Amino acid sequence: MTRLSNTTLGALPATVAQPQYDRSAVKNGVVHFGPGAFHRAHQAAAFDTLLAHDPRWGLTGVSLNSRGVADALNPQNGLYTLALLDTEIAYRVIGAIGRVLTRDEPEAILAALAHPDTRIISSTVTEKGYCLSADGTLDFANPAIAADLAAALEGEWTPGSFTGWLVKGLQGRRLAGLPGVTVLCCDNLTDNGRKLEAATLALAEKIDPDTARWIVDNVTFPNAMVDSITPATDDALRARILAETGLEDAWPIQREAFTQWVIEDRFAGERPALDLAGVTFAAEVRPFEKAKLRLLNGAHSSLAYIGLGRGLETVADAMADPELAAFAERLMRDDIASSLTPPPGLDLDGYISDVLARFRNPAIRHLLAQIAWDGSQKLPYRLLDTTREALAAGRSIERLALPIAAWLRFLAIAARDGRSITDPLAKVLLARAADWRQVLALHDVFGDLGEDARFVQAVEAGIVALDAGRLEPVTA
Repeated sequence: MTRLSNTTLGALPATVAQPQYDRSAVKNGVVHFGPGAFHRAHQAAAFDTLLAHDPRWGLTGVSLNSRGVADALNPQNGLYTLALLDTEIAYRVIGAIGRVLTRDEPEAILAALAHPDTRIISSTVTEKGYCLSADGTLDFANPAIAADLAAALEGEWTPGSFTGWLVKGLQGRRLAGLPGVTVLCCDNLTDNGRKLEAATLALAEKIDPDTARWIVDNVTFPNAMVDSITPATDDALRARILAETGLEDAWPIQREAFTQWVIEDRFAGERPALDLAGVTFAAEVRPFEKAKLRLLNGAHSSLAYIGLGRGLETVADAMADPELAAFAERLMRDDIASSLTPPPGLDLDGYISDVLARFRNPAIRHLLAQIAWDGSQKLPYRLLDTTREALAAGRSIERLALPIAAWLRFLAIAARDGRSITDPLAKVLLARAADWRQVLALHDVFGDLGEDARFVQAVEAGIVALDAGRLEPVTA
């Protein structure tokens, strides 16, 4: 089989879109940490569109935790195939990534961060990759942060955490007399730019106060919101890509056709013309972000934990369950929407309808098990904040508590069956899973909510309902 690369692009059939620019003329203006599936399906595709108009915005990827992406893409000159899954499936080869670096190449990473062409440092390292405490501040007790701080104070050091790399890279730019950059977080964290800014400054102040002051004066951290459903790559996708393109692709990507990226208009220097790729620049991102996190992501997690408990496999399967689909819609329209103040131009009823249609997309095989990863990190933003506000406003939380009850049952079943879970708190969660009240006592997940008798009662009612095979709360 012939593998996808610069030299084989000409062999692609006309039905497969390919880069509409000279890749040899591209300059890498972006260093991106975490070039996983979501980034390559979403942000990299947007930059790929931009490169046809402006060759200064190519990407250098940095993968800190695995060599998998580098080993797959570097032999392909950074190329990969994106399958757009809708009523009609389209295929597109993305060329925005020039090379993927790994933690085995620290000097190359630092050189990329301190390169004069670099104007944006972006990230999709998942919620846990930012090493934040439950209150959203940098967790200095996190082993990676503690190790970075200890090593930095001893002298020459190689960072282990993403925040450490940011501090070290920005320090390098300061010492080289280079201008500041825009640091663009693209993960599903509320107020993500401000949280990353505060975390970076907190670490920089302990390591190098001069760099901390330089960051304040020269670096911006805009908030951003991203949205597109991106199922994991599997062998079926690889086989489909081979059949459609005639070329072997070690790591193709698939996503729905819908995509949304809203960025706060707060750049340290030149703003890339990503509006050419459909990106929205806004004075305020929080209303968009809040609507997406609570409605789409909150419903996603609800479908995942409840659906897995009903023996279902994908989001489309969950939406084909009439009772579960009706529950998800009621949760969004009756319980979550009331917590939102939509930004101008966003109709919540229409947005909810669009989300439900996306969930039903038969071309998307989005595994519930994948959505269920890292529940301890996701649920505070997706459902618990909404629950806390509902309690304060005197609204019912019975329906909101049901997905939390489903998560607790998910943990209990995993612990009972001796199965592992993907979660940074997996060890402590599984150790406590036999008694769900002990899980609610985890302050890092639930904060003071776990001590609220109204919440505890609602969760217990949800567990009783689920055990009885019901999805409606016990009390309306």
